[in-house]
Amino acid sequence: MRRKSQSCHLAANRFGRVWVYPIGLIAALGTLLAWHAKAVVETDLRRDATVDAVEQVMPSVVNIATSRQVQRDNPQDEAFRRWLELMRRLARGDGAPPVEEPIKGIVGSGVIIDEEGYVLTNNHVVENADRIQVQLWDGREYEAQRLLRTDQKDLALLKIVRRPGDKAFRPIRLAKDDDLLLGETVITVGNPFGLGGSVSRGILSSKNRRAMPGNEKLYFPDWLQTDADINPGNSGGPLINLRGEVIGINVAIYGQGQGMGLGFAIPVKQISAALSDFFTLEWTASLWFGARLKAAPYPLTVLEVKPNSPAERAGLQVGQEVIEVNGKPVHGLVEFNELVAGSAEHRANLTVQENGARRTLRADLMPMLESLQLLLQRQLGLSVQTLVGAKAEQLQLKPGEGLVVSATEKNSPAERAQIQTGFLLTTIDGKPVSDLVNAANALRSKSAGERVQLTLLVPRLVNGQLVQLQPATAIVVVR
Repeated sequence: MRRKSQSCHLAANRFGRVWVYPIGLIAALGTLLAWHAKAVVETDLRRDATVDAVEQVMPSVVNIATSRQVQRDNPQDEAFRRWLELMRRLARGDGAPPVEEPIKGIVGSGVIIDEEGYVLTNNHVVENADRIQVQLWDGREYEAQRLLRTDQKDLALLKIVRRPGDKAFRPIRLAKDDDLLLGETVITVGNPFGLGGSVSRGILSSKNRRAMPGNEKLYFPDWLQTDADINPGNSGGPLINLRGEVIGINVAIYGQGQGMGLGFAIPVKQISAALSDFFTLEWTASLWFGARLKAAPYPLTVLEVKPNSPAERAGLQVGQEVIEVNGKPVHGLVEFNELVAGSAEHRANLTVQENGARRTLRADLMPMLESLQLLLQRQLGLSVQTLVGAKAEQLQLKPGEGLVVSATEKNSPAERAQIQTGFLLTTIDGKPVSDLVNAANALRSKSAGERVQLTLLVPRLVNGQLVQLQPATAIVVVR
C-alpha cells in the first residue's frame, strides 16, 4: 500500500527512498532563485557608502563667488583700474568714457545649515567682499548677505536672498561633538579652483592637530587633519563622514607646493560653538534673553545663563534641555529663536527637561536697547548714546569708536568716579565698546561690589571747537 501526503510522497527506486516534491513547488522555487540571481546581477556594485554620503550632502553644498569694487584710495587697486580703462579704450577705439567694473574676488565653498538658507563658510572667503553670490548643486544662483563672523574660528554666517516661491533649502546634518574616529574615511566636498562641485576621499589623519612652537602656519588650535585633497576654493566646504554628517569645515592646506596630504578643517565642536554664538535672540530678534543654547545636534541644551538676565530670572539652568516653546516641540536653534521671538508680548513658556523630569518656565524678554540701557543704569549709573552723525564729526572720530555719556545718575558709581556728560566711553576692562551690546556683554558677568576699569576720552572744547581728546581711566565699583 502507498500512503499519500498533501505536501510530498515517498518513491522508491534502486537508490532507496527519496523525497519527491510536487512540480508546482519546484517551479516556484526555481522562479525565486532566478529572480534572486537577476537582482544580484542588477545590483550596482559601485554604489558604496561613499557614494551614498556624497549624494546626501551635495544639495547642501554651495559654490561661492565674491567681488569687490575698486578702492580708489588703494594704490594697487587704482593702478589696476587704470590698466582696465586703458585696455577697454584700446579695444573700443572710440575714446568712450570708461565704465568702472568690480575686481573679482576669491572663490570658495559653503554649506547650508538651515532650510531658511543660512550658509556657513570661512570668514577669509568673504571678509573683503562687496558682493557675494552662491550657486547650488542644481545650477541655481542667488545673492547672499554676510551676517556675522568670528575671526577666532575663521567662520562666517551668510544668508541666501530667497526669491518668491522658492522651496526650503536642504540643510546638512552636523555630527556630534568629538564623534571622530582616527583613520575613519572622510570626504571633502567643495569648489576647488572654481571648477564647481568636486569630491575627494581620504582618512582622518589627526583629531586635534596643534601648531609646534614657532610654526605660524597653524595658528588655530585643535584643527582636524586629513589626506583628502583640499585645494584653493575648497575653503568653507564640508568635511563629512560616511553618514553624510559634517565633522569639519575645510579651511587650509599646509603650504603651497608642499605638504602633500596635509589638509586641515575646523572641527564640528568649534562649528557648533560658533553657531551658538551666532544664533542668539539678542542678534536675531534684538531681544535680551541672556542664555546660549547648543546649536546642534538635537536636543537643545543650555550652555550658559547670564547673571541677572531674563533667562536666569525664568529659572533656566545650564544643562537643561529645551524641548518645547509655547507648547510646540522645538528641534533646532533657528526654530527656537523664531518661536520665542513670535511670543505675544515677548513672554515665552519654555518646557525644559532635566534628569527625566519636565517643567515649564516663563521667560519675559526685553527689547535690546531698553534692556542694555537699563543694565548700564543699574550697575554704573550711566546713560549713553552710540557715536554717530554730527557728534562723531565734532569729535573727529568714526562712528562706532565709543559710546557718548549722555547723563550720570546722582550719587551713582559713575558720578563718584567723576564721569561727566560728553565723555566718550571706549573700553570696559580693556574690551572695546563700539555699541551697547559690547558694553552690556562686558558688564553682565559682574556682581555688586566688583571693580571695573573704564577707558574714556575727555573732549576739550574751545568756543565749541574740539581742541583735544584727553585719554582718562576710571575705576568704578559695580552696584
